[in-house]
Amino acid sequence: MPIIAPSLLAADFLHLGAACTMLNESEAEWFHLDVMDGSFVPNISYGLPIIEQIKKTTSKVLDVHLMIVHPEKYIAEFKKAGADVLTVHYEACPHLHSTLQLIKAQGMKAGVAINPHTSVELLKDVIQDIDVVCVMSVNPGFGGQKFIEHTYEKVSALKKMIAVANASTLIEIDGGVTEHNAAKLVKAGADILVAGTTVFKAADPKAMIVSLKHC
Repeated sequence: MPIIAPSLLAADFLHLGAACTMLNESEAEWFHLDVMDGSFVPNISYGLPIIEQIKKTTSKVLDVHLMIVHPEKYIAEFKKAGADVLTVHYEACPHLHSTLQLIKAQGMKAGVAINPHTSVELLKDVIQDIDVVCVMSVNPGFGGQKFIEHTYEKVSALKKMIAVANASTLIEIDGGVTEHNAAKLVKAGADILVAGTTVFKAADPKAMIVSLKHC
């Protein structure tokens, strides 16, 4: 069964505490937290103070996805705020190997996200240093976008690369994940499903999480 990581970007921010309580009571294992700077992506979300408050509400894994330029400058701060997994974008890191080592040195799992146009082959030389590859199945920056169908092929190719390297890297899918494509994604090789709109706009979010987990 996949790990379910609901994205709090889709939650009602006037009732963020209630959203955290709901997730704590659900079968979701991770909280997915999107940090956007308005530069790397054309949107601005939340940052360190919000993550610090979320951390106080849960013992579940905080999966922090940095959609920012120069993420290496803030690694220690996100560790202090409560991140357990810290994901940076391949496209934002000219010295990716060094950035991964800095994340690991802080005691966090190191993740790398790749945009829809980025080939998984570009990760071949560092795949053994990556704990989580976050495959963007929409263009980053906004929730509620349509799933990009080519994602299945990327996941399959990435799964083969991980196997050949004898790595323990997990594959995470972020964007457009629904109860209709979850099973196909898991079959292709996905280990973690990020779902924002699908969970938080559902009539029964906890039931939707169960549906995704048992896809």
